[in-house]
Amino acid sequence: MAVKMKTVVTYRATAQCPTHARTEIPVRDLRVVIDEPVERGGTNLGPSPTEAAMTALIACTNVIGHKNAHRLGVELGTVTIDADCRFDRRGVLMEEEIDVPFPEITLTVNCDTSASQEDLARVGVETAKYCAIAKLFEAAGTDLTVNWVKTN
Repeated sequence: MAVKMKTVVTYRATAQCPTHARTEIPVRDLRVVIDEPVERGGTNLGPSPTEAAMTALIACTNVIGHKNAHRLGVELGTVTIDADCRFDRRGVLMEEEIDVPFPEITLTVNCDTSASQEDLARVGVETAKYCAIAKLFEAAGTDLTVNWVKTN
């Protein structure tokens, strides 16, 4: 008999905050470090919170993109993802409250593959439906564009 996986789970964590700039968060058997660069009073042991948000978007696009490609029978080949992000820093600089800190993000998913551009477009459409981090950015008002490009 197959075991049905839970569709909604609860994540819990207790983060340690050894400095004003560094946060250490336990995730599974890992310890994730979010930190500020030295020039902003940090120790540069990890990405800043906003950099972590961008890297999460890129990684989610990769993971969900590959899952959808597999489901659709599309071989993505070698993948690189270019990110171009506009970030309104006035909020984190405490100048004023900003409703949409990331007004615009463009990801270009470059696939060195024998698959057609049409197949890559289908993967992109499906990925947009299921990438949780992309959904967070879009719900926050970010104009998110993800282009899936055949590079050979």
